Amino acid sequence: MIIDCHGQFTTAPPALGKWRGRQIKAYEASRFRILPGELIIDDDEIVTAIEGGQLKRQRDRGTDLTLLSPDAGKAAQHYGDARTSLHWSQVSNDLIARASGLFPGRFAGVCQLPQSPGEALASSIGACVTELRRCVEELGFVGCLLNPDPSDGYWQAPPLTDPVYHPLFEALVELDVPAMVHVATSRNPAVPGGCAHYLNGATAVFMQLCQSRLFEDFPSLRLILPYGGGAVPYHWGRYRGVMLDQGRPPLEEALLGNVFFDTRVVGKRGLELLTDVIPAENILLASDTADTKAILDSLDTLTGAGRAAIYGENALRVFPRLRKLEAAL
Repeated sequence: MIIDCHGQFTTAPPALGKWRGRQIKAYEASRFRILPGELIIDDDEIVTAIEGGQLKRQRDRGTDLTLLSPDAGKAAQHYGDARTSLHWSQVSNDLIARASGLFPGRFAGVCQLPQSPGEALASSIGACVTELRRCVEELGFVGCLLNPDPSDGYWQAPPLTDPVYHPLFEALVELDVPAMVHVATSRNPAVPGGCAHYLNGATAVFMQLCQSRLFEDFPSLRLILPYGGGAVPYHWGRYRGVMLDQGRPPLEEALLGNVFFDTRVVGKRGLELLTDVIPAENILLASDTADTKAILDSLDTLTGAGRAAIYGENALRVFPRLRKLEAAL
């Protein structure tokens, strides 16, 4: 199977965005709540959105399966309060479940978590665990998105290695699902979204991991860094030096059993660097809006075994719940 681990429902029916706009406006105006039940989307709208978006990309690129999540950039968890975030996550995740059900064997769900920024973060972790369990155990999802900056550009949360996240990590380990560490929108004008905040998020979290012993406490926890890990492959020597200065085991030994990188890198030179620095067994195919598989196909430096690992074998190992889908195909 050729598996794309980074598909976002960016073509969701317009009704979703309208509901979200009403939710934000109502809460900010008077603390009034627009409830999840007020969102009405019929199956035909979902089919049209998927066929013109993710399914078309699958067919054009020869992909068998896409891991589908809500649009990460629109999570925008700084709006409202914890209940606002919970309702937004629930409607977003339910839509992903419906889309996956309408196209069996083509999509697997990855859920959004109802995180909150600042002081509300700690209390929101319990809701994250509950929503994760619902999505995995009831809706058949295979992973989640984990936002290291729910303040959306102002980094008002502790590092992901802080004990506040431990209940969530315990649930991830118990359910045997990984988390893709993915920031959302940036409301900080000094840190634009796609080409700064997204890349900063992956880079910052890798450094947090280098300065912690998180995987000693959670040896089977698996985290995925999107966008090729941001600056990580380019500055690999710096991170190795950090580990040496701390008297820690080599970087490859300390982190690469638990940390994986996706190929959402636009450009051949960037993918050459990623696949040269990071072992093939730690790389997952990711395309989203860019056809990175076509670029990877052109790389002479990839071996047949390495290419097979990146294109699907690694995803089946990192997302073990995908085995059920593979068996059904």
